[in-house]
Amino acid sequence: MVDREQLHRDSYVLLRRAIPVEWLDELRATFDAGVKPSHQWSVPRTAGWRHSLVDLDTKIQAVCRLPKMLDVVGELIGERFFLSQVEGREPLAGGGHQRLHRDSSAHRTGDTVSALAYFDNFGPETGATRIVPGSHRPVEGDPPFDFNDESQSVQLSGSAGDILVFDADLVHAGSVNSTGARRRSILIGYFAELLHASHLETAKLRDIRMDTTGRFDPLDFALTTVKEID
Repeated sequence: MVDREQLHRDSYVLLRRAIPVEWLDELRATFDAGVKPSHQWSVPRTAGWRHSLVDLDTKIQAVCRLPKMLDVVGELIGERFFLSQVEGREPLAGGGHQRLHRDSSAHRTGDTVSALAYFDNFGPETGATRIVPGSHRPVEGDPPFDFNDESQSVQLSGSAGDILVFDADLVHAGSVNSTGARRRSILIGYFAELLHASHLETAKLRDIRMDTTGRFDPLDFALTTVKEID
């Protein structure tokens, strides 16, 4: 179960073993088959990463629609939303480092949620994501967040099949894959419904081929994985 109060306080949750284990081999094969070099994307991709075009695959789409994940996304966005993008990412040996940053909501705070679904085990040695819990809503009067200050960051570890769901305004970053071991994942984006028109304006530049007209309503999921605090 996911603690609603903690979810809104920290603005992330790591859903353990959310992907059925019997799906993983197929998902890894799909990732590998979809890998494209940087120059073959509409906008060249960042060096130090392997990028995979996977958004039309039915199993990938099934991961994006896992009810336990949609429960959390709906809780964070708080209104009707849509699946905007999914792309495979993997840090290469010696690559993957990012400075702490926010992806930033496009229209209002809380209108964008991201998820990382892991197809391989992950930890500090393979460049696992760093996050700063509770950093999604700056406190009025506090100084701006220092993105060079790592003192509050936490580096995650977990197993293939785990999914990290987080508010796009949460301070986070990728890390160096020091061992070169495989760390395949898909980065999934969910937007509030009102962002669909602006999403379509840049969809081709982001190599989005999938249909994004479907809508999800938080009420449809009845918060089956989220509980109230007494």
